[in-house]
Amino acid sequence: MHSNSSSGSRLCLNSLSSKLPFQALALGIVIIPFNSLSAEKSHQYNTVVAKNVLTVVAVENPSIVFKEDQFLHGFGYDLARNYAQNLNVKLDFKTVPDNATALKWIAQGKANFAMTTSTIADIEKKQLVSFSASCGDQASLSNNGLNPQLNWVFKQADDPLTLTASGFVCQSKQLGTTQQLASFYNRNVVKPESWSTIQKDLNQRLPIYKASFKQSASKYNLDWHLLAAIGYQESYLKPTSVSPTGVRGIMMLTNNTAKAMGVTNRTDPEQSIQGGAKYYDLMLDQFAHVPYPDRNWYALVAYNMGPGAVGQIQKRIQAQGKDPNQWVNLYDYLQRNQARNGRYKQAVQYVKRIRTYLEHIKTSNLINV
Repeated sequence: MHSNSSSGSRLCLNSLSSKLPFQALALGIVIIPFNSLSAEKSHQYNTVVAKNVLTVVAVENPSIVFKEDQFLHGFGYDLARNYAQNLNVKLDFKTVPDNATALKWIAQGKANFAMTTSTIADIEKKQLVSFSASCGDQASLSNNGLNPQLNWVFKQADDPLTLTASGFVCQSKQLGTTQQLASFYNRNVVKPESWSTIQKDLNQRLPIYKASFKQSASKYNLDWHLLAAIGYQESYLKPTSVSPTGVRGIMMLTNNTAKAMGVTNRTDPEQSIQGGAKYYDLMLDQFAHVPYPDRNWYALVAYNMGPGAVGQIQKRIQAQGKDPNQWVNLYDYLQRNQARNGRYKQAVQYVKRIRTYLEHIKTSNLINV
């Protein structure tokens, strides 16, 4: 999850960040040399290069993006962010009330492209062009509870921006990035029948501890919603929780961790939240070499498995010739090896559930919260 104003803040999270080589975007698509295109024709690509900004417009929905204040994340948002990174430009992500408005923005040249779930008929009516955001891999989206009809809409078919975007989307599918993004934003992580219980728990317990979450988050420049999501994943926000391995309290600290964080009573909610925030902050510092926004996800895996275990996985990723400081690679390693290592499976579920709870806490109308 990622702020649309800054990628360096601890207050925002993001998921998969993949630096795909721009030169490799062909995949059978003929890329017209930009300097050979008619100078008379106004292309969106020229606008993006001139401004060094890619402006994308979309409707807020679970398959594309959700936001609160400057906080943004979602499958569609991350895909657009990766494309902007490949163009080496900044991303300016705008949200509008409906698909019709998004299409109008493209027709009027107010944005470089739109991410919509509009029908082909509606798109063609506006004399616009589109292609599947999954390069036809609709199963990856639908299997993860995302809208398979997600598309990218452009003003002109022969615009270099349209051509490179199409190549990028299909390369993302080929490299497995699309599938990983869909998996990470899986809307089926929590069973539908469980949400009423979760909502009830949050309505009853979160108001009691909200002040403590806010105070601790402020002290370490964290997002209090994230701390609350960690707390709910760890203990359902029950201060008397104890696990079979002896961790206890709202933030489920081990005895050693609690002592190191200055916590004298793990079942004291305020102390537990303070200790959990301090430990999460320490995990962020442990992975200072990982750029934001990916650092947040590394810190969560480390909170669950311990920083040493994450460090060992990073060494293995590096030995495979991959960047050990990119979340897409760590997530891929955990996923591919979760069948042989229960801790990896647990870590994947842990991060995905916290992301799901975080989204729910930020976007739901929680009573008294």
